[in-house]
Amino acid sequence: MTAELVRGQNHPLSQSRLEIRVSAGTPVAAAAALSDENGRIHGTEWVAHPGAPVQPGLEVSRQAAADHRLAVDLDAMTDAVHRVSVLLALPAANGGAGPARFGAVAAPFVAVTGLDGTEVASYTITGLDLESAVVALELYRRQGAWKVRAVGQGYAGGLAELFADQGLSEAAQLAAGIDEAVARGLARSVQAPPPRTSEGDRSRQAAAPAVGPDQGAAPQGVPGPVPPAYGGQPAGGQGQGGPQPAYGGATGPHASSGGGPVNYSHPRRQTSAPPPPPPAAPPAQPGQPTQPVAGDATGWSMEERLYNQVWGMFEDLARTAAAYRSAVDFAESRMDKELEQALSDPRSRIGGQGDAARESARARYTQLVDQARASLDRDVAQLVAESEVVEPALPPAFARWDNPCWHAYRVPMEIPMALRLGDLRLPEAESIRIPMLLRLPLERGLWIDSGRTDSLDGSFTDSHDMRRLAMDTAVAHAARLLAVYPAGEFTVHVVDPAGSGAQALAPLTQTGVLAGPPAQGAAGVTETLARLTQRVDLVQMALRGGAPDALPPGFDTSQQLLIVNDFPHGFDDRAVNQLRYLVDEGPSVGVHLMMVADREESAGYGPLLDPLWRALLRLTPVPDDHLADPWVGHAWTYEPPAVPHGSEVLRKVLTQVAEARRTWNR
Repeated sequence: MTAELVRGQNHPLSQSRLEIRVSAGTPVAAAAALSDENGRIHGTEWVAHPGAPVQPGLEVSRQAAADHRLAVDLDAMTDAVHRVSVLLALPAANGGAGPARFGAVAAPFVAVTGLDGTEVASYTITGLDLESAVVALELYRRQGAWKVRAVGQGYAGGLAELFADQGLSEAAQLAAGIDEAVARGLARSVQAPPPRTSEGDRSRQAAAPAVGPDQGAAPQGVPGPVPPAYGGQPAGGQGQGGPQPAYGGATGPHASSGGGPVNYSHPRRQTSAPPPPPPAAPPAQPGQPTQPVAGDATGWSMEERLYNQVWGMFEDLARTAAAYRSAVDFAESRMDKELEQALSDPRSRIGGQGDAARESARARYTQLVDQARASLDRDVAQLVAESEVVEPALPPAFARWDNPCWHAYRVPMEIPMALRLGDLRLPEAESIRIPMLLRLPLERGLWIDSGRTDSLDGSFTDSHDMRRLAMDTAVAHAARLLAVYPAGEFTVHVVDPAGSGAQALAPLTQTGVLAGPPAQGAAGVTETLARLTQRVDLVQMALRGGAPDALPPGFDTSQQLLIVNDFPHGFDDRAVNQLRYLVDEGPSVGVHLMMVADREESAGYGPLLDPLWRALLRLTPVPDDHLADPWVGHAWTYEPPAVPHGSEVLRKVLTQVAEARRTWNR
């Protein structure tokens, strides 16, 4: 029976191998500290954290996430260790855009479980307010036995104050190192979509979730700021008639930095009545799963229903894969323990008795893994069936380039909710691809990494081909952005100092959808950056002065995208600073950046450009497993959008965009 602890209460532990499961409702960083009988940490090597996730007897998550699983082996602790403290910290507390105090988010939940998922003790950390770091609970040794105690001690000064309180002399340096590791992880993470309320649950049966508690999320319909967008950007979209809720990476989606719950509703939509019910699935035959239906999530429009359904599929796949991995880990641990017990007796190490024990342990392992795989295959098959129904129903903004909807394309009159940037998949479920949707308008720049030279299948791509593929990917993204915005609402500029991207840019230049010819040479870089920097300054001054109508006559109010190729070639120090300024300040006033670059080529700038790379959502021109989900930190493989070979769909769409722009400007 699970012991539900309150602050200060303890409970005995009968197992040495444990999991600490954390559910926080918003991305948090998790760490574990070892200390002596006086509660003192003897050095940084006594702390397992995202920058050094593995220590003897400890393993923690490598990034901030809403859900964590920490592995603890108490038998592996040295005699000098008397306490194992589980630490949680808000990554945004040190300069991020998310919640800066635990009082602004749902109370974190911590559970101690056996390797089979059975809860031993749990603790909901209530009563926090200004604290940004907290000692959630501790496992401590008393008279040769281990116990767990609910602590809930918070620190307004963050991890630095927490470590200093536990006697660590390098507290500030370690806290800074953890912040840096978390920032790197958040820069590559995919964050949770807006949560579904009880009325918003999809009618289909959800895939089996990972074992563990689910923390409640912010309620809908409560006033508050807009959450961050997919891939790590704070959202503020103007789609569907007003600012949109968002989905994404670097900051937490469930609470605002101002302390109130987040409003996931659409400000200009009616909230007095629930949205129309989703399409109902036809009755299933007895013993058969319900047939999937496109748009079976709730929403005020079919577009919103499909958007919510796609991210429901993403969440289902993440959690069912987590359940499978957890089951396999348990089976391996159980087999190791059984083999260890069988071989601990010298009399059973040789002969038929030892062989029988080993064979029995391996048979039980195979049985458990086969059961887990069968459950995973069942859930994946259901998701594949749903994907086969959903994919053909997606609108152009959500659809692949090979979807027939592009052949009936017309320039839209409204900005869509989101944009498809590619697909996501997991190695356990190669048969299904989940669309990767980015909320609009962009609130975080994109970085197409042209420096990666190997692929997941072991093939090699030379640097020249990588640059070409990167530019092709950038053009596909830019074309889709132009296609989903109304005429005159999106403008694209290109900086190509050496002219190396001319061939890839041909669909944009030949159809006339660019604001002007690609800027070349150092002079072109300087002129383009100066013009966009001035635009940011003008809009910011107008907004801060409360006079948005005071902009100069003829001022272009459309969203602006700057594509930069071959950075840092053609960039001097002033241009680099202007680029960083556009990355930091541009998105809030409609100026966005798409970098096509190899980070190693700018290594000469040292750490100066680290904030720039972290501020951009990294994408790749070839499949790469560099994105992570917010629940259990799966490494998702990102697959870039591909225009079918020999297809003219890209040029036809851009031609219509150019014609609509000319008509709009008349």
